Amino acid sequence: KGEGKANVSRSGDLALRVYSFGFLAFELTSQDGAISSNPAIDRNKGVILTYGLRDCLFWWDIEDSSIDEQDNAYVFSNSIRSIWIDKATMLPQKQTISLSDGRELLITYERPQQIGGNWYPSRIRIQLSRYAVILVIKELSFILDA
Repeated sequence: KGEGKANVSRSGDLALRVYSFGFLAFELTSQDGAISSNPAIDRNKGVILTYGLRDCLFWWDIEDSSIDEQDNAYVFSNSIRSIWIDKATMLPQKQTISLSDGRELLITYERPQQIGGNWYPSRIRIQLSRYAVILVIKELSFILDA
């Protein structure tokens, strides 16, 4: 538990720092698929904090997908991922990601908010097996490469 800051690139490289009571409690980096953390974490938590963070934030980055309609959502799917997009808001509702070991990463999106004319889900839950991370987004900035 704590407050954190993450820099996540579209490639999946990331730097994450979590602070508790103002002190650095956890640090994780992922570069070209190599994950390191302090303190060390198990593989499940590493998957949530790397693939989960990247795919929950870059949810629209799905290739070779088919599109179906289910009730109030459009469902984009390929062999690895399925993403449910709300028809009214065009924001993600949930996402499932099939991992190479047969397990499934579940991401749910809640509480739409607006900053500077951009809508985003302010609460995101990433779950794998019995592990879950809940992100409450208080501030969001976009840096676009030229």
